[in-house]
Amino acid sequence: MFTPKDIEQITAHGSNIATVEEQLLRFTQGFPPLHITDAATIGNGIIQLHDEEINQFEKEYETKLTEGLKPLKFVPASGAASRMFKAMFNALEQLDAGKSEEEVLKNGEIAHFYKHLNQFAFQLEMEKKSGKQVSQLGLKEAIQLILTENGLDYGKLPKGLLAFHRYQQETRTPFEEHLLEGADYARDSQGNVLLHFTVSPEHQAGFEKLTQEKQAFYENQLNVRFSIQFSQQKPSTDTVAVDINNEPFREANGSLLFRPAGHGALLENLNDLEADLIFIKNIDNVVPDHLKGDTIRYKKALAGMLLHVRQQVFYFQEMLDTHHYYALNSAFYAEAANFLENILRIQPPANQYYAEKEELYHYLKAKYNRPIRICGMVKNEGEPGGGPFFAKNSDGSVSLQIAESSQLDMQDPIQKEIAQEATHFNPVDLVCAPKNYKGEKFNLLQFRDPDTGFISIKSKDGKELKAQELPGLWNGAMANWITLFAEVPVSTFNPVKTVNDLLRKEHQPKSYN
Repeated sequence: MFTPKDIEQITAHGSNIATVEEQLLRFTQGFPPLHITDAATIGNGIIQLHDEEINQFEKEYETKLTEGLKPLKFVPASGAASRMFKAMFNALEQLDAGKSEEEVLKNGEIAHFYKHLNQFAFQLEMEKKSGKQVSQLGLKEAIQLILTENGLDYGKLPKGLLAFHRYQQETRTPFEEHLLEGADYARDSQGNVLLHFTVSPEHQAGFEKLTQEKQAFYENQLNVRFSIQFSQQKPSTDTVAVDINNEPFREANGSLLFRPAGHGALLENLNDLEADLIFIKNIDNVVPDHLKGDTIRYKKALAGMLLHVRQQVFYFQEMLDTHHYYALNSAFYAEAANFLENILRIQPPANQYYAEKEELYHYLKAKYNRPIRICGMVKNEGEPGGGPFFAKNSDGSVSLQIAESSQLDMQDPIQKEIAQEATHFNPVDLVCAPKNYKGEKFNLLQFRDPDTGFISIKSKDGKELKAQELPGLWNGAMANWITLFAEVPVSTFNPVKTVNDLLRKEHQPKSYN
């Protein structure tokens, strides 16, 4: 199937023939749906923390920091802002085609945006660039000023570099808000704050420039030292595309087409990090200072809860690692099985506990010897996001997993009914423990479920093609982690999907609230 030139291209891309052939096989065979057995809800898979527990877990986390715990904040930040401005791009096309401003303003989204121009944090940049008050700008002039390279060029920038929030004397980007937020809950005992941003290659220089401009200022203001790292999605994680007949898609020059494989590819970046505890949060989910309280409180509480569970998991890891199966008594096996089933909510395959002691030993050892994560869950109020479910694993066991709707067989009435019973979703709010009891890093790539990828239909140069995404970072890529779900308040979830989301009170200065 592959020419010597293809093989050369595959190798240069950091991939290999076996991986590409496996990807091609996935296109023909597809991905099996994830089999869910129940929706995780409050009291059944989702833990609801009370004030006393939150305070206790906060203290546990802060105590561990004083003992030398090294946290890190991981922020996927390559998201382009172009999707935020989709309605504005459409409006500009209509205006360029000769439609009147009055006609275009019949679109409610555009009318709302234009009416409230003076409430966007980037109003200050617009006025500086144009030399006019925003109230003096026509609709077309305002949109061009925001989107095009003759203005702010926001149409080409990543979300992380846009002015999101306004303060008295300054505006702040999401990148800066993540620094300040990190200083509040991810500062070690020496005052170091370690942050890692995954960015796209074309924007890394912009992030580095902003770092040079702002780092010292915030370090002095907050009395911390920031260690800011950047990485890019690795080309080796790209997947080959195929045509509608599942043959490799060829560019006009005959070369193979490789495409980025979704956020699941960032598992490689996460796997390269060195930290005891890793917080994961999306770049656009930030709020101004006066609303950060809930976020900081719950981040610390989730971290403390994770450390509390980790301590018990470490005990079982060590006992199973340092003893032969026959040296452990029945009481230990009962304790280990009970914790696995009732606290970690991992149900055994049928008849597992009636098996030989040696089999039970190996089962428990495999289930405990894994990275751990706690996922914040928000009540579903119509926002899209992966749902919390109990799902069947390849060995027949059942555990807590985050599942996207694309992973489920919605044609199956039983599976559809379970999916509709979900009350919460994951807003990409995770705290992860990537090491074992000896302080050794797990190889995170060993704990993903390769069956949880996704195939989508795209087009290039007017031709239809099929693209393949790797198992998503917080669902399939972490399917085989020890997983717990905890409810977090909706006040901790404030994403910016469209530019008008910045007009919501959660993104406005205190004086507007």
